[in-house]
Amino acid sequence: MLLESITVYDIAREANVSVATVSRVLNDTAPVRTSTRQKIMAIIEKHNFQPNVLARSLVNKKTGMIGVLFPDSSNMFFPEVFGGAERAAQKLGYTLFLCNTFSDCSRESEYLNSLCERQVEGLLFMGGRINSRHCPDALVQEVVHIQKKIPIVLINGSLPGHPCHRVKTDEYLGAQLLMQHLIDHGHRRIGFIGGTAETTTTFEKLQAYKRSLLANSLSYRQDWVRLGDFSMACGRKQMDQFMMMPERPTAFLCMNDYVAIGAMKAAISRGLRIPEDVAIAGFDDTQLASAMNPELTTVSQHSEQLGRQAMLILSKLIQKEKVKKLTVLEPTLLIRQSTQ
Repeated sequence: MLLESITVYDIAREANVSVATVSRVLNDTAPVRTSTRQKIMAIIEKHNFQPNVLARSLVNKKTGMIGVLFPDSSNMFFPEVFGGAERAAQKLGYTLFLCNTFSDCSRESEYLNSLCERQVEGLLFMGGRINSRHCPDALVQEVVHIQKKIPIVLINGSLPGHPCHRVKTDEYLGAQLLMQHLIDHGHRRIGFIGGTAETTTTFEKLQAYKRSLLANSLSYRQDWVRLGDFSMACGRKQMDQFMMMPERPTAFLCMNDYVAIGAMKAAISRGLRIPEDVAIAGFDDTQLASAMNPELTTVSQHSEQLGRQAMLILSKLIQKEKVKKLTVLEPTLLIRQSTQ
């Protein structure tokens, strides 16, 4: 027989035993008579048989694979979350199957179907539809249907009306901490840059921004809120727009570190000093935040812990253990040079 053609069925036939008996020897899942085990092992060694992982999974119903839907590889926050999940998965004996969706719902659907066909044991879901404030019901039901067969943990997202297991950082609190920091440093004119109106993460931070102003008897001005997206280009463009206003904010809460860095570059290119002329704060505490000059004040979502916690919860669900539906991590304010 050719090496690549050897299967458990061939081993069973040559040993004159059932496939189930060969499987028990390979997986050590049940006692097998010593003489039978020795005969099977001798045949395995003779043919240098290497068990196919997928074939083994057909017998024990376990592939050891976890699917990860991941929205944006260019934003360092998401790889940091993935890194935490991957390290936890390795310790638990799982392999992660990474799918970069670019927050495209049709691509998400393709990957969801593909991962189910590959018999993954669980799913970690970030970005895309689970961050949409108005997700179409068909897209919600697609995840709900899969959840009936495969455990799913949502990271920093939700499916309104459908209880899912979720792990999140309190982004509302994080934005509150940043706002209070800016206000405590004497800023009374504070702007908001970045994000999109359709995402829950933007909505939460914008709500914290508005309520913090109100709680401190400060005025909310619609023209001091400029959305766009989550990129450096957005930060640069919107800051350029602010610079042309007759009266502009003295401080800015930015949607994430990337938007904040773009805003910093725009301000510096116009000869402004940070933080003397304008204070700028980001969000997420990616590695870029501390690499900037001046270093960026931001909020840590504890990205690695977020990924690790999600993987630990998913593992428990796979083992059919009881787990609470929502796990919330508390953010940490990191005050650096860009605001003081």
